[in-house]
Amino acid sequence: MAGRIPEKFIDDLLARIDIVDVIQERVPLKKSGRDWSARCPFHDERSASFTVSPAKQFYHCFGCGEHGSAIGFLMKYDRLEFPDAIEELANRAGLKVPYEGGREAPREDASDLYIVLDAAAGYFRRQLADNDAARTYFAQRGLDDSVLARFNLGYAPEGWDGLKNALGTSAARIALLEKAGLLTHGEKGGKYDRFRDRVMFPILDRRGRTIAFGGRVLVKDDGPKYLNSPETPLFHKGRELFGLWQVREAHSKIPRLIVVEGYMDVISLHQFGVAQAVATLGTATTRDHAEILFRQCADVYFCFDGDRAGRQAAWRAVESVLPRMRDGRQAMFLFLPDGEDPDSVIRKEGLAGFEQRLKDATTLSAFFFHELGKDVNLASLDGKARLAERARPLLTQIPDGAFRDLMLAELDKTTGVRMQVAAVAESPSPRRTSAQPPSLVRSAVGLLVQSPSLATAIEPPWTFAVLRLPGIALLIELIGLCRARPDITTGSLIEHFGEREEAKALRKLAIMEFPGGMDEARTEFLDATAQLERQTRNQRLDDLCRQQEESALSDDEKQELRSLLVAKGMGV
Repeated sequence: MAGRIPEKFIDDLLARIDIVDVIQERVPLKKSGRDWSARCPFHDERSASFTVSPAKQFYHCFGCGEHGSAIGFLMKYDRLEFPDAIEELANRAGLKVPYEGGREAPREDASDLYIVLDAAAGYFRRQLADNDAARTYFAQRGLDDSVLARFNLGYAPEGWDGLKNALGTSAARIALLEKAGLLTHGEKGGKYDRFRDRVMFPILDRRGRTIAFGGRVLVKDDGPKYLNSPETPLFHKGRELFGLWQVREAHSKIPRLIVVEGYMDVISLHQFGVAQAVATLGTATTRDHAEILFRQCADVYFCFDGDRAGRQAAWRAVESVLPRMRDGRQAMFLFLPDGEDPDSVIRKEGLAGFEQRLKDATTLSAFFFHELGKDVNLASLDGKARLAERARPLLTQIPDGAFRDLMLAELDKTTGVRMQVAAVAESPSPRRTSAQPPSLVRSAVGLLVQSPSLATAIEPPWTFAVLRLPGIALLIELIGLCRARPDITTGSLIEHFGEREEAKALRKLAIMEFPGGMDEARTEFLDATAQLERQTRNQRLDDLCRQQEESALSDDEKQELRSLLVAKGMGV
């Protein structure tokens, strides 16, 4: 698991980066009062409902609801993972990202690993030019020079130490080659090339950097037909997709993704004009894969052989995507004839034939109910009960929304069993800190979200922490957070609460209009907290009066009661 990036560093980074500059490089912005506006890059619209606030370092679309800091924008627009977005902004600011424990490789090693892997890709590419058998293999598969270059395909020569001799110029370099998965060692400890006499497929990360390789033998021998790099500090096959970088390079906005099983399937589809194909790397579709796929686009097609193994692989994909099926997302399943793969189908039927197969693909819902019910007699009550019980644990994984409701309705229609799965596993349970606190608390929270520096206007202890009001716990947490992190902006504050249930309410408060400037905001915040202090004293007064009626007060409590009564009489 990757190490944690300190929140203090993230605050400092966001304080140095101007979100307007980051977004303006990708989306044309126009000045609109204190803020900037544009047509939203995340949904189709005619009017400019997308706003960027330099004061809050926060963007928000009033049309589709997209929002966030510069980090969130890069994750959404450039389709980066969180650490990669941080790295991108850090490079821009000339900073080095610190990681707190747990990271597979120290940051110092990562850059060297990227360099040696890139050098290996160059070496394999040069070897391809000198090997007739490898060039013939690619030619027979119908690949032209542009596709060879787009995927940087290469060849690992025969022999045990070609790459090692070319790149292992020192003991440190040999150690790096081994760490990158390019060398392996025998029983006697000797190191030699992992890939030998294979055509080579570089695997790139979502920033276009070489992180691993896949190799295919030219002549079948005792070794595996396909060989992938082992797990390394940079490469985790359950989280990577071959071809995704090329898809992103081909599209400013990816219309769909087609998940296939092999390197050549991806490359052939790209050559024939289907430039949305990616492949898992010798593993079943994982939940990480599903999350990455849906971050790129809303429509994902899974393409498998029509045999038993293909349907089993499809079912594993179903299990992985169900927890990611938020409203607006679609998963489709295309099953090919026995003995065929995407490479062979598109060569026989061409682009039009393959596109027609995609149009006829099976929906997730249809495949789901067909697979669960294929050995069930739905004419019997027992069969209907069995289908309902099979479906229950899977349907509870679907996020709340229209798709889940429709799946439940379909199950009800098929079995007559009305299922209650309101408490979805991934849905947080209600908390006492309501998303809609009373107006006074809501006002204080909103002012703090928009101007975090206001937290320094009040000194501890904050006696209103004991108020029995919804939202008080959140207000106290926000005050502590903003004081502990004085550089925090609205954008990074929202980022901090991103995975929590309070995030939705905080996002609404972040765009709420408060009249006046900073002086007015400070006055309103101090007035709100002063009123909360008075409510706290009144609550304590009520508690003591109630206690006095039920039992005797101690001397200290009697003195406290007298003081509170005097203060209330004086209007304090």
